Amino acid sequence: MKLDVINGSSVDVSDDTFGRDYNEALVHQAVTAYLAGGRSGTKAQKNRSAVRGGGAKPWRQKGTGRARAGTSRGPLWRSGGQIFAAQPRSYKQKINKKMVRAAYASIFSELIRLERLHVVDDFKAETPKTKDMLVRLGKLNVSSAYIIVGTEKSDEKLYLSARNLHHVDVDEASSIDPVSLIKYEHVVITEEALKEVEEWLQ
Repeated sequence: MKLDVINGSSVDVSDDTFGRDYNEALVHQAVTAYLAGGRSGTKAQKNRSAVRGGGAKPWRQKGTGRARAGTSRGPLWRSGGQIFAAQPRSYKQKINKKMVRAAYASIFSELIRLERLHVVDDFKAETPKTKDMLVRLGKLNVSSAYIIVGTEKSDEKLYLSARNLHHVDVDEASSIDPVSLIKYEHVVITEEALKEVEEWLQ
């Protein structure tokens, strides 16, 4: 398969990687697992055994006319413990590496079919200015874009020029995620980054 590069040339890519059918169920599973892995899971509450105090019986068992009570830290008492208290937990979902690669390949294949993937020879920023980034994206006729660059050619000026644009994000090829690939209207990727992605997906 040949993909057109913005400068007029073309680049060869694997049909097995970038010519797959779109597997919606697999992509959904990959996206869900990615989002679940980003949850902190650090919420914690104290149950009746974790609340300080309450060791002594508030009053004797019989003869007072009041309901029996064994502790003043029960869930029905003020300053008592929480019923079904939340505890720290991990929301991580298990998904095989082979399935993750297949999901990414499915996403890239669909981006190509929908003409939402734009390959450029390079995407360096001369100056760290937002205005210059808007001009460059305007030449590509793109407004919402996920820009992927090569890992070894990471450009700080490029990150700074896109930082103030909420509809533009920049990532290295080794740090891409399925949510960003789907979220943005267009994906702009350099030839070097495309080769890195292809090598990883094979």
